[in-house]
Amino acid sequence: MTSPSDTVSLLPSPERRLAARVGGLLFRKRSWLPVPFVILTLLLPTRGSAAGWIIGGLVVAIGEAIRLAGVAAAGTVTRRRSRNVQRLVTYGVFAWVRNPLYVGNFLIWMGFVAISGAVVFLPFAVMLFALEYWLIVAYEEAVLETIFGAEYLEYRARTPRWLPCLPRGAATGPHDWAEAWRSEISTFWQYAALIAAFSLKQNFLAR
Repeated sequence: MTSPSDTVSLLPSPERRLAARVGGLLFRKRSWLPVPFVILTLLLPTRGSAAGWIIGGLVVAIGEAIRLAGVAAAGTVTRRRSRNVQRLVTYGVFAWVRNPLYVGNFLIWMGFVAISGAVVFLPFAVMLFALEYWLIVAYEEAVLETIFGAEYLEYRARTPRWLPCLPRGAATGPHDWAEAWRSEISTFWQYAALIAAFSLKQNFLAR
């Protein structure tokens, strides 16, 4: 019988770090991480304002544009399974920032906080998502370091993790925009469901 310590010792060196191991657990459950957040914003007795809907909608649109650019460059398999990585994507939006999908996700969820009107919840939401994504990225970066070694370390040294900056070097490469749009259809339905839920909540509180 394999003990937990034996299992850890079998991991490649970068993946033995505590943050990477915790991030690996969160990575496997990352699709469910926003669920408590959504439930809480729906239960809070707050109503969205016209300004909140406009600002939140713009932030959601910007976040989704970043997500689409990331998926178009990296492909859907790379997005869903961190270990099934055939190539290191360093062009397109990945030349600006190392984790564009998570940057996009963060903006999307902050946009929905603005739409919900739960502004008092915003600092908590920022801290929650920042912690979750920091741990998940620690895992993903350890995996990429294991697979690509010096090539990834060089990319990591020149490209910021969270705050985009002008790329150094070539930033062009193949993008499959049709595949990206198809893969995001379920995400668009989730947005529609959330908008409908917040609209119903607002109408209910207005009575």
